[in-house]
Amino acid sequence: MAEYSTPTSEQEFHANFAQLKPRMNQTEALFESSRCLFCFDAPCIQACPSGIDIPQFIRQINTGNDTGAARTIYEANYFGNACGKVCPTEVLCEGACVYNLQDVKPIEIGRLQSFATRKAIEEEKPLFAPGIANGRKVAVIGAGPAGISCACELRALGYAVDVFEAKAQPSGLTVYGVAPYKITNEEVLAEMSYLQSQFGYSVQYNAPIRSREDLQRLENEYDAIFLGIGLGKTNALLLPGEERENCVGAVEFIEQLRMHHHTTTVGRKVIVLGGGNTAMDAASESSRLGADSVILAYRRGKDDMGAYEFEYDLAKGVGVQGLFNVAPVEIVGNGKVEGVKFIRTALHEGQVQTVPGSEFIEPCDMVIKATGQAKQTQFLSLIPDLKTDGKGRIVADERTGQTTNPQYFTSGDARNGGAEVVNAAAEAKAAARGIHEYLSRK
Repeated sequence: MAEYSTPTSEQEFHANFAQLKPRMNQTEALFESSRCLFCFDAPCIQACPSGIDIPQFIRQINTGNDTGAARTIYEANYFGNACGKVCPTEVLCEGACVYNLQDVKPIEIGRLQSFATRKAIEEEKPLFAPGIANGRKVAVIGAGPAGISCACELRALGYAVDVFEAKAQPSGLTVYGVAPYKITNEEVLAEMSYLQSQFGYSVQYNAPIRSREDLQRLENEYDAIFLGIGLGKTNALLLPGEERENCVGAVEFIEQLRMHHHTTTVGRKVIVLGGGNTAMDAASESSRLGADSVILAYRRGKDDMGAYEFEYDLAKGVGVQGLFNVAPVEIVGNGKVEGVKFIRTALHEGQVQTVPGSEFIEPCDMVIKATGQAKQTQFLSLIPDLKTDGKGRIVADERTGQTTNPQYFTSGDARNGGAEVVNAAAEAKAAARGIHEYLSRK
């Protein structure tokens, strides 16, 4: 039996996908900020990839200086509002809170962060301005967390910046690939509009850079180029029957959901293949769309999944069931998906091995493949002298983000292979400084 009724309106959709970290009001923010111990050697700062001075901004909230808190956050992380909601705070800043050592609920750092930044966005507080123009231009390919963060930092340093985005909206996976119960489209786009109004970079939408000719034009017109291209489509499993109707990639499914909300259709019985955080999102979303049954199938055991424990708990909380130590062999059906043929697996000396004769078919009418995203190696091969590693990730200097082609810099998923929004934002800010260092020497 379905945990949720199938939403048929925007109102019902938002009820099913209610925010996990709802907005605090002023009273809640003052109370929560009063709980902070303002640790001198704050472990929460060490746990934040962008190094936000968390005790500082919490103290500012507690003393009524919400604008100062927003500035403290944004000075370290240009995706301050989004990260307050989509970051896995449970294992980062909040996971490091000293209250955990006393079995006391940690400070709700993420919600406090979003409280301050969202207030600044809605009140259009002028926190930043472009630096003095230095006469140099930088092209940014991709308007995701990496590209936008790099553009903001470059504008602060005085560079003219043009961002080229293949899709119709900015922020990459923050708007196209994050579960709707973590952040709404409206919140994401409000922060993007706020940043662009503060820093004044240019964005060209529906403007993909695809060919060697496109790249050559950028190389001729710009002093440096930043690659914030992220990852590609869901990896194919290369299974028989994978082409059947209703066998879809998780990334594509989540994008459809983010763009079309309650008009997105889901099967009555859904099998999600994978054990990472994207698999958990796809499974939770399927249940919230009204699926009668959602099964999460993974080739190893529950404790071996790559997903955070709290993400799996969230999926279980909406009725998702786990099917472990099974590997898909075939997507069965006649035109449409009718089931998945699995074979049971066992670990032998740390390696997954199949158990002969253990095949079985689990009926379903939809399969979602949460099997990772492909690297954009074909596009990257168009850039002269640009190297990738054995996993298709761009090889770049760890400090500056400069690639083996000195005109190109990068950060985010294209470089790290897939991490959090906060990682992309932090790396991109460092890469912008790397571009500044490189062009200053020239």
